[in-house]
Amino acid sequence: MTDLLTAARDGDETAFAQLIGAYRTELSAHCYRMLGSVHDAEDALQDALLRAWRALPRFEGRSSLRSWLYTIATNVCLRAIERRPKRVLPIDYGPSADDPHAAHGEPLLEPLWVEPYPDAGLAYEQRESVELAFIAALQHLPAQQRAVLILRDVLGFTGAEVADALHTTPGAVYAALQRAHNTVDQRLPAQTQQATLRSLGDDGLRAIVEGFVDAWERADVDALTAKLAEDAALTMPPWSEWYRGRDAIAAFLRATPLSDRYRWRVVPTQSNGQPAFAHYLWDAEAAAFMPHGIAVLTLDGDRIGELTIFRDPELLARFGLPERV
Repeated sequence: MTDLLTAARDGDETAFAQLIGAYRTELSAHCYRMLGSVHDAEDALQDALLRAWRALPRFEGRSSLRSWLYTIATNVCLRAIERRPKRVLPIDYGPSADDPHAAHGEPLLEPLWVEPYPDAGLAYEQRESVELAFIAALQHLPAQQRAVLILRDVLGFTGAEVADALHTTPGAVYAALQRAHNTVDQRLPAQTQQATLRSLGDDGLRAIVEGFVDAWERADVDALTAKLAEDAALTMPPWSEWYRGRDAIAAFLRATPLSDRYRWRVVPTQSNGQPAFAHYLWDAEAAAFMPHGIAVLTLDGDRIGELTIFRDPELLARFGLPERV
């Protein structure tokens, strides 16, 4: 580590890449927690690493390299938050739609929606901190409270370290942390998705995944809605319309995506530490099933509590999924 640091300070870009390589994945996840967007997180990470490279000759080692990098990345994210509106999910944007048969309005394409996170590189114990409900709840916090909560609770920095990173006092850190807890705790479910997945076990989760794939590909609305919790929600960003309850969801599925106008292939994946699926829609001109979006399941016991379908074909490439099937 010392030799790499010395070489990097002397302008060796290869040494710098090796030096920060161990932190790159966790810093990317940190930027995503702060910003709620994979695209924004990638931009913020690149900006932070460039700033770190330029500032490295001034790094004196009074804090750990990890803490120094997180300080830079956090402040880059704070500046990014100042320049754009917060990201949300449709449930937080407006009330559920009354008529599942009504035509959709235009999709809202400005930087508005929380995005799914391809978490394959994250350690098991880190997945709880990128769950969709947690990321969505974080976006409701003022920027400083968001940073305090993530640095203190998720990353385990001390109050003094957080205060130093944010140029404030430990007292202000603890006050902000308390306010952040009051907001976030009201928005989180009683049980995390990681706890739910552990309670299901491998066999229980496999049954849910296989059942979802089979029901969607066969356009079996009854089989799919039987897997939903009674008050389940279906959201489809970038469309703001969403539906609450089995009956409303079944009516929408039967009228639109699972009508006989469409043919689907579904590929299991993982997003935000949760079971997810890549949706491919048949394209007669291409003579193949082409990318359509990523569906993320939020489970309520052995039922689906929320089905969030991110309708963006470009997302599949971020998950390392094929261009066609």
